[in-house]
Amino acid sequence: MHGEVTRPDLAPAGLLAAYSMGVFPMADETGALHWLAPDPRAILELDALQVSRSLRSVMRRGVFELTINRAFAEVIRRCADRGEGTWISPEIRAAYCRLHQMGYAHSVEAWRDGALAGGLYGVAIGGAFFGESMFHAVSNASKAALVSLVERLRRQGFVLLDVQFMTEHLHRLGAVEIPRREYERRLRRAIRLPRRFAEAPTA
Repeated sequence: MHGEVTRPDLAPAGLLAAYSMGVFPMADETGALHWLAPDPRAILELDALQVSRSLRSVMRRGVFELTINRAFAEVIRRCADRGEGTWISPEIRAAYCRLHQMGYAHSVEAWRDGALAGGLYGVAIGGAFFGESMFHAVSNASKAALVSLVERLRRQGFVLLDVQFMTEHLHRLGAVEIPRREYERRLRRAIRLPRRFAEAPTA
């Protein structure tokens, strides 16, 4: 079940408190906010990412330039720009841009010939990273960004990569579902760890 819960707010303190309890916001087609705590919860074990042979070739050949926090606002805008609709309302975009300026929300970008080809963004608290959304304009770009994300999380000593809901795409990449009680136990441990994803923006 999706497990809608009592509404916190999108101010930085409220949003960070919600994530620390395993709760996150989504907007419906009217823009109304809903706060969700799925059970079961989808996660991607950092040592279990499934990288296909073709994607390994893409990474080895350096098809994409991979960066961190170079174009956060553009990544979240592109994630929200979907013809089929989006849960990323203007209010949510503004809230995550504030978290980015505070050093909690981060993006991973994949560039091809100087243009943004794909990317993803999420929130980091302690040793937990909460993946929010990804997009691609070029085949394999978002997957390359995910590989880069996982490699960085491993290097930085993170222990939890939350991907919220299971999809066929995430399942192929190695995501699994765990009961909410188990998720909360792992979350409590993760957020206490003194980890840093990246330095906060300077401007």
